[in-house]
Amino acid sequence: MDVFNYLATGFAVALTPLNLGLVLAGCFIGTLIGSLPGIGPINGVAILLPLAYSIGLPPESALILLAGVYYGAEYGGRISSILLNVPGDAGAIMTTLDGYPMAKRGEGGRALALSAVSSFLGSIGALILMVIFAPLLSKLAIQFGPSEYVWLMIFAFTCLATMVGKRPIKTIVGVAIGLFLATVGIDSGTGVLRFTMDIPNLFDGVDFLVVVIGMFAISEVLILLESWARNDLKLTPVGKSFVSVADILAVKWIILRSTLSGFLIGVLPGTGASIASAVAYGTEKRFANGKNEHFGEGDIRGLAAPEAANNASAAGSMVPMLTLGIPGSGTTAILLGALLMFNITPGPLLFEQQPNIAWGLIASMFIGNFALLIMNLPLIGLFVRLLSIKQSYLVPVIVMLTFVGIYSIHGDVFDLFFMIVLGIFAFILRKLGFSLAPVILGLVLGEVLEDNLRRALSISGGDWSILLDGAMSYVLAIATVCTIVVPRVLKLIKK
Repeated sequence: MDVFNYLATGFAVALTPLNLGLVLAGCFIGTLIGSLPGIGPINGVAILLPLAYSIGLPPESALILLAGVYYGAEYGGRISSILLNVPGDAGAIMTTLDGYPMAKRGEGGRALALSAVSSFLGSIGALILMVIFAPLLSKLAIQFGPSEYVWLMIFAFTCLATMVGKRPIKTIVGVAIGLFLATVGIDSGTGVLRFTMDIPNLFDGVDFLVVVIGMFAISEVLILLESWARNDLKLTPVGKSFVSVADILAVKWIILRSTLSGFLIGVLPGTGASIASAVAYGTEKRFANGKNEHFGEGDIRGLAAPEAANNASAAGSMVPMLTLGIPGSGTTAILLGALLMFNITPGPLLFEQQPNIAWGLIASMFIGNFALLIMNLPLIGLFVRLLSIKQSYLVPVIVMLTFVGIYSIHGDVFDLFFMIVLGIFAFILRKLGFSLAPVILGLVLGEVLEDNLRRALSISGGDWSILLDGAMSYVLAIATVCTIVVPRVLKLIKK
């Protein structure tokens, strides 16, 4: 009963005119930021943090505004992913696999509407879980050490192996390319330069945004130019702009499973939406049980799963930040910095000593997600009109946005040339039938895998048995083995 009393207190804080206005403003700004390729929630929150502090907002109001930008950007990331095949951030990579094929065949409005509903249901489900299980899950998160994270990354990679396309070998090769890119730069443990070719710009490693924009946006431009050269460049049909009740009912269990997995992965510090969406997509492809041949070709199941999971993980990542003071993702790390900036120490006592901040934030997220659904559904028709723009006009706009966006990160011309090189390489991969999602996820997960593997071996003095030290390690190891073995056993049984 105390939970409901605290939640009522939170709604009293969130529904004040100032905080309600900040929720709506944060959601709207976040949607715009998320829809711009390469910016993403972490940059949006980082840009607004100094503004929120300088105008003298109360701590709870500043946090409500920044959190609104966070989950608003998670919603917005789907727009460019579905319409242009350019993910707004890492969490939206999986959305491109089935969202963009739907848009190409004239179902862009249906894809946007379904993704908005899936995002909404995933967020609301995760918030309900957050209210009920936050104290328990914070204890689970603190038990995850380096060895558990190593197994979690390996489990994610095994999900990837059969997740994309009908040829697992090509997916594994894509992951290997991503892992190679993750190793470029100075080795943090030894200080040795790895694969930098003595280029100073690569000493700090490969910038994630440069890779994403180069491989998705530039390769997409090259695909469009190739079509123009063959004189078969044509307008993409707009199609209907809403989702049917039948579509939602068809994916209801998928949304539920993806919400649960996304929330649990979000609770684990340092994981984030990219891992949550990858695991959810791979899980649903396995659950399809022989009816997964349309995954990657515009299947609504392949769209609903990652959208529900990445928004659920956004809510889940708030749990360790508020209850333990440990950021669950890069964006919550900035939100943690905002709390410390206002002289507020997050941790187990935050919910009791300053319930107006903790519960006000949670209540505002309920309000914000309803606002985002109401805000996004009417605008779907406007977003889809992007597809009616002649592609001869659209290509220069995409190129301009990508070049301006990448140059604004570091102000370095090298990033522009490197982006073009990656774009040409990605174009070749796409012509050879490779999916780009495994490459990007290999880059994202590779860094986490290496850091935690190095940390685990440092703790054990090089003893590999530490990877099977603890019950959670065994659970994840068994899940990994089952992911590899069970599908093959089922195939043999069917034969």
